[in-house]
Amino acid sequence: MTRIYVMESCPDCIQAKQMYGDNPDYEIIDIGKQARDLKEFLSLRDNHPAFAKVRERGTIGIPCFVNDKGEVVISLKHYLASPVTSSSETASAEPQYASGAACNLDGTGC
Repeated sequence: MTRIYVMESCPDCIQAKQMYGDNPDYEIIDIGKQARDLKEFLSLRDNHPAFAKVRERGTIGIPCFVNDKGEVVISLKHYLASPVTSSSETASAEPQYASGAACNLDGTGC
């Protein structure tokens, strides 16, 4: 099962929830709802090498996809194009929100 760390105020996370929320192969974890889930995500973010650039930029790193092998992909766009995704998923899906919508003040993502 792939775990997806999201936050309901993040545009890419909203898209990820819409795409995978009803799929039993995915577990959606909203880090804004439970402190335990936030701590779990922060531990991953602070220690996993996949988050090095995220930490450098000072961004959050969501949505974050972690498969059952521990492979991490950060961002919906990269997840759709990555080998971590299953063959039944398509890389053609694009986020469905207004242009420029993002969590960062400069509009570059979460």
